[in-house]
Amino acid sequence: QQERASAGMEGLAQRAALLRESLGKSQAATDAVVSILGSFDSRLSALDAAMRPIQLRTHAVRTAHENIDRTLRSADVILTQFDRTREAEREIQKGPNENLQGFLDAVDRLRSIERFFSSNRSYSSSDRVLSHVNGLLSKALVKMEGEFQNQLTQRSKPMEPDRLFDCLPSTLRPSAESRSEGGKHPPGGPQSDNHETAEAAVYKPPALIEPKFVPLLAKLAQQLVQAGCQQQCAEIYSEARASALESSLKNLGVEKLSKDEVQKMPWEILESKIGNWIHFMRIAVKLLFAGERQLCDQVFECSQSLRDKCFSAITKNSLATLLSFGEAIAMSKRSPEKLFVLLDMYEIMCELQTEIDTIFVGEPCSQMRDSALSLTKCLAQTAQKTFSDFEEAVEKDATKNIHTDGTVHPLTSYVINYVKFLFDYQSTLKQLFQEFKREDGSGSELASVTMSIMQALQNNLDAKAKQYKDPALMHIFLMNNIHYIVKSVRRSEAKDLLGDDWIQRHRRIVQQNANQYRRVAWSKVLQCLSGQGLTSSGGSGQVGSEGGNSSGASRTAIQVFQYAI
Repeated sequence: QQERASAGMEGLAQRAALLRESLGKSQAATDAVVSILGSFDSRLSALDAAMRPIQLRTHAVRTAHENIDRTLRSADVILTQFDRTREAEREIQKGPNENLQGFLDAVDRLRSIERFFSSNRSYSSSDRVLSHVNGLLSKALVKMEGEFQNQLTQRSKPMEPDRLFDCLPSTLRPSAESRSEGGKHPPGGPQSDNHETAEAAVYKPPALIEPKFVPLLAKLAQQLVQAGCQQQCAEIYSEARASALESSLKNLGVEKLSKDEVQKMPWEILESKIGNWIHFMRIAVKLLFAGERQLCDQVFECSQSLRDKCFSAITKNSLATLLSFGEAIAMSKRSPEKLFVLLDMYEIMCELQTEIDTIFVGEPCSQMRDSALSLTKCLAQTAQKTFSDFEEAVEKDATKNIHTDGTVHPLTSYVINYVKFLFDYQSTLKQLFQEFKREDGSGSELASVTMSIMQALQNNLDAKAKQYKDPALMHIFLMNNIHYIVKSVRRSEAKDLLGDDWIQRHRRIVQQNANQYRRVAWSKVLQCLSGQGLTSSGGSGQVGSEGGNSSGASRTAIQVFQYAI
């Protein structure tokens, strides 16, 4: 065991010796590596010191290249702007006559160049270029104003009547014969005959300027507005278009008449002019004014305020001329024969009111809208007063030329025909009476007016009947006239309006007068027979026989009359 322990110790000692030897070698290797790394560090420091100037020179060269590239790019951009300026200048010098679109494109390029140099004032040449560009734009502006005026003058031609008539619905176009004779009037017939058709008809406003030229005018207007020349632009446009519009209306037949001239005209001439005026109003609003509004919206698409301002300036005088004639009629002396033309005029104004409100939109047109509405109300008031005047005139008619045989008086037939004609205007009258509601608010306004007129007629007939000295003729007169009224009412639309009660009541009046006539007439016969009976002898049978035959014939005549009524 001792030997084993001794051998183990020796083995451990040997291992320890080997470990110390290995550690010694590792330390030596570590020292060698440290020594080598230390030499590397000194070498790298020397290399870095040697490379630093080269790095600085390389960075400077790179920066210089970048600056050169940036400068070249800027120079290229500037040179491009110079080239664009020279190209635009050539177009500006040529003017817009040869190539209007090219001229406008050149103006756009100049504005782009101006914006570029205004935002790059650091360039040494910016101020000089801006001065040159602004000078070119000033020249271009003067030429654009002149071109805008020339284009409008050349393109704004008055519309011939035939072209306007072709834009109307077929029911409202003058006949071929009327056109060949130079007629400018609407087709014949009362206004109300075509009322429903006119409302549903389609109107096609004409192209006042050829469509291919409108975009160029819009571009010119836009350039002028952008240059701050709104006022000059609006004046040029309004003057050219207003002149064309007024000439179109003049060619159509519209006359500038003072209110005094209108009111002094004979009724026959005035009635014809009123018919024409109704036609002119429809053409002016639905075709010419609508066309002008459409053109304004297209040319001044860039500015809503200019659209309304120019349209107002263009149409102001033309609309005033038309409305002035209507106002003169509405303010003229009232008479029964004017009622129907007043209703025609009121009808067309009501028909056009919605379109007037739509076309004459915006603050600049507010006065014109108000003027049109004022005329509509004035016509309604005059028509309503004419109704009252007519009723009063009927009741106070002092005609004394009554027929000796008690037949129908001319006043009766006149009033009945007048009332029948009113029923052609039922829809118009309904609208008119809505503006003048009766206080009681009961029943139909037209029925009330009609009953009032009938009552006025009956009152007048009662007064005229008293002119007969013979009571029998008085009752015959009343029978004939009231029977004529009842028969006419039963055969017209007035039957439904006045009602069965009104008809039955007046039939009873006819019957009452028939009974009164029979009593008065036979009382004279009986007096005559009574007188003959007292003075005759032996011949009473003969007289009685003759009287009986006469009585039978008269009774038969009265029965026939009663059957007729």
